[in-house]
Amino acid sequence: MTYRPVMPLLLALGTLAFASSATAANVTAERSEKGVVIKIDGKPFTEYITCSNTKPILWPVFGPTGKEMTRDYPMDDSNPTERKDHPHHRSVWFTHGDINGIDFWDENPKRPNLGKTKHREFVKIESGPQAVVVTRNDWLGPDGKKVLEDERHLVFGTDGEARWIDFDITLKATEGPVKFGDTKEGSMGVRVPGTMKVTSKLGGKLINSHGQTDEAAWGKQAPWVDYFGPVDGEQLGLAIFNHPSSFRFPTYWHVRTYGLFAANPFGVKEFAGSGDGSYTLPAGKSMTLRYRIFLHKGDQKQGKVAEAYEAYAKEKK
Repeated sequence: MTYRPVMPLLLALGTLAFASSATAANVTAERSEKGVVIKIDGKPFTEYITCSNTKPILWPVFGPTGKEMTRDYPMDDSNPTERKDHPHHRSVWFTHGDINGIDFWDENPKRPNLGKTKHREFVKIESGPQAVVVTRNDWLGPDGKKVLEDERHLVFGTDGEARWIDFDITLKATEGPVKFGDTKEGSMGVRVPGTMKVTSKLGGKLINSHGQTDEAAWGKQAPWVDYFGPVDGEQLGLAIFNHPSSFRFPTYWHVRTYGLFAANPFGVKEFAGSGDGSYTLPAGKSMTLRYRIFLHKGDQKQGKVAEAYEAYAKEKK
């Protein structure tokens, strides 16, 4: 009678729910000697390292096919495809080159007035369909005095054949006003593998959401940029998304054909040729920058980067 179809429907829905939960990825976050190791269904994704010379980083970062998607140098200098330059370009990191006149971007001990970002504590380490790591860090000047602090909220997940890392960072002026200077040297940074960079002439390419490519993408504002190319015999890509709720969206991009890939909301004059991108965060105030690192197969079209960005942009933050 009219009630008979209900049971088969419930059974069918239950079967679908079971199938969905059975196929959902298990993303784990576990403490390690260096920080926190992230795995997807038991396979390596990345490690949050609390101290790599002067700052926390993510390294190595494995893409959707298990291949490394960021460069090894200087953490491992044995890779013959890596050019040994810019040792401060450490896989995935966040710093800035001028904060109250202190350079947190460079690491060359011969340079004056260098700062460092020191890990203070883990606030949360959580596994599940997505892994969550929350940390607090102190930004110290060359004299060891704290200049500001941050709280980083990292989420690690997978979507079909793609993997992603959300990197939301709240910068806090706990010690007084903090001025972020107008410099190209910043801020949310990634260095891609040597074979993927455009200058290797192996098929690597940069493209932003406006269709600007390679050198033409440098210094432009855009919601996202994708860097794709060959990695160990496969065509793979890494995009950085800037969330609409992020400070000064859409960000400027310090993206280079030699492999540097950075979102920088402060470098207005250096990128645009005029204006002043510096910003002073008043004492006691904070600001939040939000990014997603999206790792995919193929180029930006095969990886459906634009579609993935649209879904990300609709997420409430």
